[in-house]
This record gives sequence, C-alpha cells and structure tokens, in this order.
Amino acid sequence: MDGNGRWAAARGLPRSAGHRAGAEAVRRTLRAAVEAGVEVLTLYAFSSENWRRSEEEVSDLKGLMLYYIERELDELASEGVRLRLIGDPSPFGPKLVAKLERAVAQTAANDRLTLVVALNYGSRAEFATAARRLAEQAVSGTLDPAEIDEQRIDGLMQTAGLPPLDLLIRTSGEVRLSNFLLWQSAYAELLFVETLWPDFGGDELKSALAEFARRQRRFGGR
Repeated sequence: MDGNGRWAAARGLPRSAGHRAGAEAVRRTLRAAVEAGVEVLTLYAFSSENWRRSEEEVSDLKGLMLYYIERELDELASEGVRLRLIGDPSPFGPKLVAKLERAVAQTAANDRLTLVVALNYGSRAEFATAARRLAEQAVSGTLDPAEIDEQRIDGLMQTAGLPPLDLLIRTSGEVRLSNFLLWQSAYAELLFVETLWPDFGGDELKSALAEFARRQRRFGGR
C-alpha cells in the first residue's frame, strides 16, 4: 500500500493526512474484497524497514492503527472477517499488541474472508527465522537435513496454512517487492499500478481482479 506520503504532499498536507486517507482506502478495499468473494487479503501495513522513518511518523502510524482497530473491530466481526497477523508487532508496545490480540481472538471463528496484516514484517527475516529453526532441529537430532524440502520450509513461513498467493498488487507506480512475501510470491501474478494507495478502492480492486482473470498461469509447465 504505497503512496500515502506523495498523496499528501500533492495536496500540501502533512504525511499523517496521507496515512489517514490510506486507512480509508483499507476500509473501501476490504469491503470490496468481501463482496468479490476474495478468500484472503494481505496488507503490508508496516515493514521492518519502516522504523527508519521519523519518530513522529511512526508514532502517528501506531496511533492510527489503534484508532482503526477500535473503530473497525465490530464491523470486521459482523462481516465475517477473520484477522491474522504476520511479522512481529511487539515493538509497537503492549497497548497495541493487546488490542491486536483481542481482535485476532474475537474474529477467530469467522470464515468469510481472512485479513492478514503484516506488521513489522520483513520477508528476509522470515526466511532467517525458518532457517534457524531448521538448523536447531538438525543439531538436536530431531530432523534429518535430507528431509528439508520446499514443503517443510513452507510450513515454517508465517503464512503457513493459508492458500498460495495468487495476486500481488503494488500501488503508486513503484516496481519492486520491497521485502514482502518473497517466498510466497514465487508464482504469484504481479500487478504494478500507478494509483496512489489513498485513491485505491473498489473499482481499482475490480480492475485488478479482472486483469488477473485474463492472465494464463502455467506455473512453468508449458
């Protein structure tokens, strides 16, 4: 979800205004995904590299997350949305972590759509954690290194249990993955759009899904 800052700058507004507009785009896009029958929607809300931003901006993002959870939790639950987290939200502090854990628990039984929120997430760190666990198991003798295969690694990804990633959308004209779901996107369709995230919504999602439907997925078979 890229382009909040540029959206705000183009309007002479502070970056915080762009993030607030981005939160509204999340609401629109999530609602459209539910209506379209999307099974899983994953949002890259805060990367492990985003800590390099100013303390003021990080604080504003944390406050916005708290506000969003408090305002939207009941609606998420009523819409049948199940919340799942990837990454490590603990650096955001106990208050936000407690809110997130409550939201995950409150929506655990829902099955209409799974909303995966990536917070303090980095795909390389995810790889490193999986490799460390495999190494520990091998050293302890509980795992034969010869048994390490793609399925075992996949089971150690934070997205374990979710269906394969089909479509990865990046907004604002940037054409890179920025350390997001590198393992999971091996055979995903990639779509880079010029729309800034605060301007993204139902129509843009429908266009993205239509583009996905037009593509022929061969998975290297032919």
